[in-house]
Amino acid sequence: MDTILDTISTVASGDLTFGSAAITMAAALIFGLAISFTYIFTHKNTYQQSLALTLTMLPVILSVIILFVGSNVARAFSLAGTLSIIRFRSAPGDPVDIGYIFFDIAAGLACGVGLYMYGAVFVLVLCLFLILLNKVNFAKPKTQAKHLKVVIPEDLDYQGVFDEILKKYTTSHTLQKVKTTDLGSLYELVYSVTMKKDADEKQFIDDIRCRNGNLSIILSMASNDPYSIK
Repeated sequence: MDTILDTISTVASGDLTFGSAAITMAAALIFGLAISFTYIFTHKNTYQQSLALTLTMLPVILSVIILFVGSNVARAFSLAGTLSIIRFRSAPGDPVDIGYIFFDIAAGLACGVGLYMYGAVFVLVLCLFLILLNKVNFAKPKTQAKHLKVVIPEDLDYQGVFDEILKKYTTSHTLQKVKTTDLGSLYELVYSVTMKKDADEKQFIDDIRCRNGNLSIILSMASNDPYSIK
C-alpha cells in the first residue's frame, strides 16, 4: 500500500516512471470499462459495439497523452489541443453517445493528472445516476413522433386526402414532402405524425390502404432528418 501511495504521489508531482504510468493506465482502463458497461446497460439491444470499445480505450489514450505532456504549464496549454484532435463521429448520432464520449474524456483526464480518488468518485456517481435515470425512463415522451410515407396513384388528389384518417389516429400531422415516382405515375407523400397513445397502428394502416388503393405504406420512427425516409 505504501508503494502504491508513493507512486500516486509521483504521478501527481509530474515525475513519470514506469510504475506510475502503469497505475495510471490501469485506473483509466477500469474507468473506461465502467463507463462502457454503463453505456451497454442503458442502451440494451440498441448499443453500438464500436462505441462500446471506444469508450473503453479513450480514457487510457487520454491519460497517456497527459502523462507525456509532462509539466503543469505544458499540460495547461496542451489540453485544448489534445481534445481538438479527437473526431467523435463521422455522422450525426444520438446526443447521449456524445455525452458518453465527454464522460470518457473527463475520466481519462482525471487519471492523467493523478486524481484517481476524485476520478473514481466521479465515474461511480455518474454511472449510478445514468443507470437510475434509465430505470425510471426519465424524460420519456408520452407520445412518439413518427414518419409516414404513403404512395398514391397520380389521379388521386393528395390535398387533404388522408386528413380524416390522420385526425382520427394522430394528435398532430404535417405533410413534409411530396415527390413523383415511376415516371410520374405515382406520388409519394411523407408526413410527420404524432400517434395518439391508444391508437391502433394496424387499423390506421388498413384505413390508409383502403384510401390509396393498397399501394405501399411505411410507418417508421422519426429521426433528426424529416426527409430521411427513402
